[in-house]
Amino acid sequence: MSKKRVLFVTQEMNPYTVITEVSDLIKKLPVHTHEKGMEVRILMPKYGSINERRHRLHEVVRLSGMNIIVDDEDFPLIIKVASLPGARLQVYFLDNDEFFKRKFVFDDIDEKPFADNEDRMVFFCKSVMETVKKFGWPPDIIHCHGWLTSLVPLYLKKVYKDDPVFQKSKLVYSPYINEYQQLFTKRFLEIACINNLNPEDLADFGTGADLTLDQGAIKNADAIITGSDSLSDDVKALIETLEVPVQEFLEEDEMLKASVEMYKSLMEE
Repeated sequence: MSKKRVLFVTQEMNPYTVITEVSDLIKKLPVHTHEKGMEVRILMPKYGSINERRHRLHEVVRLSGMNIIVDDEDFPLIIKVASLPGARLQVYFLDNDEFFKRKFVFDDIDEKPFADNEDRMVFFCKSVMETVKKFGWPPDIIHCHGWLTSLVPLYLKKVYKDDPVFQKSKLVYSPYINEYQQLFTKRFLEIACINNLNPEDLADFGTGADLTLDQGAIKNADAIITGSDSLSDDVKALIETLEVPVQEFLEEDEMLKASVEMYKSLMEE
């Protein structure tokens, strides 16, 4: 009997980046999941702040070479890999000089959010889907962590749902504190329209000044595992209306156990 497969998609991860509470949890959860007998892979951006020599990253030539279209422009996708220290797990880094070579992650040297964060998000989320297709590795569970991943649930449900690689995939989303979504504009709804989508297909994210990244992700997820104890009131209220499984916030050890139980339950459906 083949092992069940869990794909973790994250905006950050310790020891490569330590930005928010996402970093530490996502370092431990894949290891715990692997120890419970599941096959695990991890995808994250390759920020310029990540020291490739120290962390022993190297390019995966057979996977690199794709171009990802964002706002009618082609951007080359380079894929690198490293072994997670202390664990037999591979972390795959999605790289592009235009979006990720800079030495800062989401804010510039003056602590102002990058003007192209919405473009970076579209590039990363589409790259995730195309990379998994190129793996030829059908995940049973895709667990997304952080606002930068919040297009993945919608792309799975509305663009890639009939692709053989994703036909059996269940999507878990973990919302955290998000300080960036209020800076996104109506333009986001246009550039996020990959393949045959149109702005109306992104209605779950809201419109114009009312855009809510977590809302769009939550409405397209098969389950929610709450990643932060201090979510916004709007996100909490939305979660309370859901008919999908929801795991409330737990302390770390309990969170690890409950997450794996959630995966198993979803795989049995």
